[in-house]
Amino acid sequence: MRRNRQVAARLAPCLLALVVLACGAPEEAAPPSPAPAVKPAPAPAAEPTAAPTAEPGPAAAASAPSIDVAAGGRTYAMLCASCHGANGNAKTPIADTLDPRPTAHNNGAYMNGIPDEALFRIIKEGGAVVGRSPLMVAWGGSLSDAEIRNVIAFIRTLADPPYQPPAP
Repeated sequence: MRRNRQVAARLAPCLLALVVLACGAPEEAAPPSPAPAVKPAPAPAAEPTAAPTAEPGPAAAASAPSIDVAAGGRTYAMLCASCHGANGNAKTPIADTLDPRPTAHNNGAYMNGIPDEALFRIIKEGGAVVGRSPLMVAWGGSLSDAEIRNVIAFIRTLADPPYQPPAP
């Protein structure tokens, strides 16, 4: 019985560290903010499609998903900042323990060359699936496609030099 308690006492810090890593604790504690009203996420698109060559009609514009950079920033702060840093510099206590280090999202020279669809797949399916770090969590089971696109839009605001989307 005593041995079980000793084992449990040794495992508790490890389990706590795993929970922190899995939950994406923020880099610094921030004062709690009031919970925003929850709006149902729009239905995810089946597959990304090529951009139309002609101007879309009103129906197409109405069905296009809207991007919410602020919502993406809140999700980033909650799930990503513990490893990638609140400002995207990947200089956090958790990042210091990881090998390989998380990608610095503020490194525009690197990040600006990665297409949105590649970022989408990395976030949704995880690093190992796309040949990157297996430590990068797959968030597709927790985030909707719209939420992932919001996070990508926020990540684009961190780049220095600033991100310039490709011409249509």
